Amino acid sequence: MEATATAVMSFALPSTNSKTQTCHLLTRPINPFTLPPSSKTHLHLPRPHNHRLPTIRAAISRTKKEETVETVKQQLENCYLLAGINYKGFTVKQFQELRKSLPETTKLIVAKNTLVYKAVEGTRWETLKPCMKGMNVWLFVHTEEIPAAIKPYRDFQKEKKLEDNDFTGGVFEGKYYGPDEFKKLETLPTRAEIYANLLGSLKSPASALVSTLQAPARDVVMVLKAYVKKLEEESGAAQS
Repeated sequence: MEATATAVMSFALPSTNSKTQTCHLLTRPINPFTLPPSSKTHLHLPRPHNHRLPTIRAAISRTKKEETVETVKQQLENCYLLAGINYKGFTVKQFQELRKSLPETTKLIVAKNTLVYKAVEGTRWETLKPCMKGMNVWLFVHTEEIPAAIKPYRDFQKEKKLEDNDFTGGVFEGKYYGPDEFKKLETLPTRAEIYANLLGSLKSPASALVSTLQAPARDVVMVLKAYVKKLEEESGAAQS
């Protein structure tokens, strides 16, 4: 529908009592879009009602949050260590360089604490809650070689002089390691060291074997696997 305005003409008529009477005649509607610019400025057109259009911003935000939670859940599959790193002050370039320096078995994800907690709630990773403060970037380690997975970040931290951007905590085998305890994870024995300890225990007195069996479940399992593998190799060599 075309917007229109009504033009008004005024003229004065003489009266018998010497007073001026004014008459107003209405003319046909005028399309304001066909008037010259100088005429348009004098027209006062009614403003349309401010009807707000439905927004999809909230829907997009909710979908993005759901995608983030799902991504975290996927990363928790076959995950051995989940740790938080204080990334306040990181530049985009530094973050990109850090991602490139990590091995394929380690993933770095930026996600809000609330979304990460929603993904880990009710799981063995829920003990991570104490470190969900401030700005965190999350490190997902998908290998048993924990020290080797952490070392690339330590090297990056030292190279870029990011002393304040330290680990805020982590969960390994269901146990929470705070900032003060996190270094214990960096000194865990490697697989080769565990194998050597196991083989040494089997050749040593029973007391050494008992000491090995009292070690964390992960160490015992790794030792047993190594021993079984050694027996299989010896059996294969004997048959050949």
